[in-house]
Amino acid sequence: MERFLKMEDGEPANVTKFSGCVHLGTHVDAPYHFIPNGATVESLPLDALVGEAYVLDFTYLTGHITAEALKAANIPKGATRLLFKTRNSQWWTKGDPEFHRDFTALTADGAEYLVRRGIRLVGNDYLSIAPYDDPGPTHRILLGAGVVVIETLDLSAVPAGRYTLYCLPLKLVGSEGAPARTILIAE
Repeated sequence: MERFLKMEDGEPANVTKFSGCVHLGTHVDAPYHFIPNGATVESLPLDALVGEAYVLDFTYLTGHITAEALKAANIPKGATRLLFKTRNSQWWTKGDPEFHRDFTALTADGAEYLVRRGIRLVGNDYLSIAPYDDPGPTHRILLGAGVVVIETLDLSAVPAGRYTLYCLPLKLVGSEGAPARTILIAE
């Protein structure tokens, strides 16, 4: 960020500009991120971004979130929005600035399972929903099915359960992703 108008320099107001990747901080991925000619951020359905969501606790997992782990998670019938709290959340709590390649992510078979269940939105507590060493398949499965992906959520202080989700990405026309103000309201 750079403040380029400064009141202390005689300007009538303070004005700051910023630049960065659209996958900065908590953000959404639109299909165009991994799908050629896929939908971009401005066309994401608002009814997928706002509504009832479930935080699932996977902090006990040492590996990735697979279809088997999801089946054992007792996802509520009719759920369409899921957020994954994993061991990754500990790094937010500690303020850990290091990039961890061994973060807990969603596998391709887990993504297929979610698509078959009719999930419309999925989010996780690290920089990518997909495993570091093979990000393509998970993203292509989810985004190709129109599932909205939220990445880099801080769920460290959020218990598992039902919430109302409000995820409001910047409306960056033509972009494959956008930073988003995302909040959960306890039911």
